[in-house]
Amino acid sequence: MKVNELDKITGTLSKPSKMPGWAYGIPAKECKTGAKLAKIPGTVCHGCYALKGCYVFPNVQEAQYKRLNAIDDPRWVQAMAAQILRHKSKWFRWHDSGDIQSLEHLKKIFAVCLLTPDVNHWMPTREAGILAQVTPDEVPANLIIRLSATKVDGSPSSSWQHTSTVVTEGKTCPAAEQDNKCLSCRACWDKRIPNIAYGKH
Repeated sequence: MKVNELDKITGTLSKPSKMPGWAYGIPAKECKTGAKLAKIPGTVCHGCYALKGCYVFPNVQEAQYKRLNAIDDPRWVQAMAAQILRHKSKWFRWHDSGDIQSLEHLKKIFAVCLLTPDVNHWMPTREAGILAQVTPDEVPANLIIRLSATKVDGSPSSSWQHTSTVVTEGKTCPAAEQDNKCLSCRACWDKRIPNIAYGKH
């Protein structure tokens, strides 16, 4: 498939300046759980970065909704795998904005990961209800899913083996001391690390 054909099917990928590779984002306001939490002070989604700044520009919103609507295209899995492979990066992040929409969406992401076995995939999520419909054994070996805690300074979830938290003290993510970049750190993708603690912005 040609690049312009891939872009028509999936929309383009994003390249966050923080990340070592490429990413994929859909509208944060369409998060099933996160959009509700964003209205509640003290939750990890309150003050969400993907609901402000450049994320609210019309061209960015248009691109994100194009990606969201594309998920239903029967060619999406093959096209997404081709998009990821053509960018030739070993590191990929799902949803630098937005979250999984359904079990079907999650299973499609699994299929993309299986078609890109040499790429390390990381997906943070707040969608515990969707995640509860699969077992860790169903997750492709090259994908790590981290279930995010609900509240700032809250405990990691006990319902999933890999998690993330947002804390006011004791963060383990080094980005704040590295010009807000991952640099050589790949902890979010590392299955040996059960929880990543991000500093509250």
